[in-house]
Amino acid sequence: MQKLSKDYWNNRYANDDFPWDVGYVSNPLKSYFDQLTDKSVRILIPGAGSAYEAEYLFHLGFKNVFVIDFSEAAIELFKKRMPSFPSSQLISDDFFKHKIVYDLIIEQTFFCAIDPAFRQKYANQMAHLLNPGGKLAGLLFDAPLNSDKPPFGGNKEEYISYFAGLFDFVHFELCYNSIAPRAGRELFIELIKK
Repeated sequence: MQKLSKDYWNNRYANDDFPWDVGYVSNPLKSYFDQLTDKSVRILIPGAGSAYEAEYLFHLGFKNVFVIDFSEAAIELFKKRMPSFPSSQLISDDFFKHKIVYDLIIEQTFFCAIDPAFRQKYANQMAHLLNPGGKLAGLLFDAPLNSDKPPFGGNKEEYISYFAGLFDFVHFELCYNSIAPRAGRELFIELIKK
């Protein structure tokens, strides 16, 4: 398997090689965001890539939205598309070294982009970065996908094993409103830090 380094991700974005990018905020996340009422919450979107979720939330009036991505190229593409988004809230760094805490973290194609060997570390870091009672919400692929390169797949039972000791489950179920190419292959999660 290729080393999923900063250079790897920068090259993907620099070469316009990110086929997972649907070009807009996905239906399940849009529906979830439209239900949020407290616009003061601190939100983190890790491995944000094109960060359509951050753009959508920002336009809804959420001003404490932070984006973190390993790839400077991804951050630069977002800056060009969204020049009004505060630069201080765009973080080019390793998610696993991040230390600031949030009220809500959004998962959108980050989990499937990391080496599966780091999945328990991902769950631990998510819990570490959330305030007490904070939420992790978003989408996970419920399909085998690839074993040698991103996106890496998996299944609900496997995922539950990573999160069970750290979070209470509000939702952990098949999406009813996925985009057509992902229909029947996405789980919507909403987890509360214990």
